[in-house]
Amino acid sequence: MTDAIRQKVPPWRYALGLVLATVAIGGFWYPGSVIVRCIFDDTLRFGGVSPLAVSWHAALTPRYEKWARARIASGKAQHLDTSDISGTEWPLFGSDFYLWATEHLQEGWEKDHGVSAVEPRQAAHGAIEAAVDLVIDPNSAGWVKKHWGEHYLDTEDAFYRMLVISALTSGETLTGSRAHEAFLRDQAEAFAKEIDASPTGLLTDYPGQCYPADVVASIAAIRRSDAFTQANHSAFAQRAQRGFEGTLLDPIGLPPYRADARTGEPAQWARGCGNSYLILRAHELWPERAAQWYATYEEHYWTDNWLTPGFREFPKEMPNRNWYFDVDAGPVLRGIGFAASAFGVATARQQGRFDHAYPLTIQMVALSWPLPNGRLLIPMALSNGADAPMLGEAAILFTLTQPGTAKVVPSRWSVPGLVWICLAFYFGAGAMFLRWAWRLVAGGTGGKRMKGAGGRGLRAKVEAGSPEG
Repeated sequence: MTDAIRQKVPPWRYALGLVLATVAIGGFWYPGSVIVRCIFDDTLRFGGVSPLAVSWHAALTPRYEKWARARIASGKAQHLDTSDISGTEWPLFGSDFYLWATEHLQEGWEKDHGVSAVEPRQAAHGAIEAAVDLVIDPNSAGWVKKHWGEHYLDTEDAFYRMLVISALTSGETLTGSRAHEAFLRDQAEAFAKEIDASPTGLLTDYPGQCYPADVVASIAAIRRSDAFTQANHSAFAQRAQRGFEGTLLDPIGLPPYRADARTGEPAQWARGCGNSYLILRAHELWPERAAQWYATYEEHYWTDNWLTPGFREFPKEMPNRNWYFDVDAGPVLRGIGFAASAFGVATARQQGRFDHAYPLTIQMVALSWPLPNGRLLIPMALSNGADAPMLGEAAILFTLTQPGTAKVVPSRWSVPGLVWICLAFYFGAGAMFLRWAWRLVAGGTGGKRMKGAGGRGLRAKVEAGSPEG
């Protein structure tokens, strides 16, 4: 391009061209490159700590600490209504996801110091403390106090008490602090006794609402706390199987999504969002039973098609439930549940079923729209921006860090069709933005080469050696 033509391009075109080029490379080509890296990442096929999880954890950590501290200081949680599920539950659940992910990364680092340059618990010390403080903050329990009153830590309230025990166990284990050891021991012991005393082995989360997946998670949380408190709830955990067998299962042999805590009778068939999480936690307690449940889950819920493999939210016996949405399941499209498949990554990794975990992981990353700053655009959009802005990112980090060794090794090319479509979109859109950027700085109205009499006149002067050239 000659100096004369350059002089006719206003500065704003260069500025806009730079913006478009940045969007092309950072907003489209970068996520495309992340997907390509995932396709060739053997930790996603065989097990191990993925470099992607390490980098995302490093990016999430300072933001999580800052947000958790601000959330506690605001005191807003105590004023939220009990119907505001995403505003009340998600901030605490997300904090537990972050803590669990950090534990997994720490375990990976202890096996191989080359996994990350800095020990995870050191790099994340402040965020670990902030996440624990958020979960045990009395204001964060505002909604359960409205359900259960001042005895919310003593009666029923399975979901919240599980979160508290889990957060304290992870936090104390990672930091080495024993500040809450007595409280943790008392909570675990009292909770175990209450579950043991239940006629059915079940407790409710809220009055009249019993979710067996949360009871399994509660039992697992109590059992995990033993490693820190030196208690022994192994016999309790074995007795607790009574709440998840025989007539207490749904018609296809899985723990139901909802049940009547008084009678144990299933109130709703198992659903994908509950199955993935329940089996994940059950493996810590009853590995053989969890493997049996996973086999049943695969038979009735797994959809292995070329475009979008994944776990259904409702079993194949309910083909009329292919389009659905609620706060637990997330979007259900063509039968595939977002939450079921996202948590299914962790469950499949744990079970060694990398033929499921590998395609699900790449699909999850492709749909997350990863950005150069470590943020995940789509999970951000699907989270509660006001109360739990990082839930989606913390949950995905948790699923990616779940340890496991492959029993079934997938082909490197068992990549869902949707991933190839996403790759075409990212690289194609990036190329389009770069083309627009080039046309802007190359001169001409609307970013096109100069046409018409004015353009021909200027080119003629340039070619004739005019001083303007």
